[in-house]
Amino acid sequence: MHGMDQPLFFVGQLVHHLKFDYRGVVIDVDAEFSGTEEWYQQVALSRPPKDKPWYHVLVHQSNQLTYVAERHLEPDPSHEPISHPAIEHYFEGFENGVYTLGMNRQ
Repeated sequence: MHGMDQPLFFVGQLVHHLKFDYRGVVIDVDAEFSGTEEWYQQVALSRPPKDKPWYHVLVHQSNQLTYVAERHLEPDPSHEPISHPAIEHYFEGFENGVYTLGMNRQ
């Protein structure tokens, strides 16, 4: 079933990248790959499936925002907050190892 897999991770969840060993937090979820074919050919060198969920992730201790295929992620076992300059743009709080959206966010 093309593009019908339920995402394993959710916005605000801490994740760990299996291949590049970084921590981060999910800020958006795409049901399937929504980047360009050019980006996929140049960056997604392991050719992860396009018809599975992909995630926008703020990377801990950097200014980076990455776009990651689900198969490269696992839940982050540390439950520790991440350090990223844009974190307050996306989230209002951090409780029980999960970032929370503010009630006033649009």
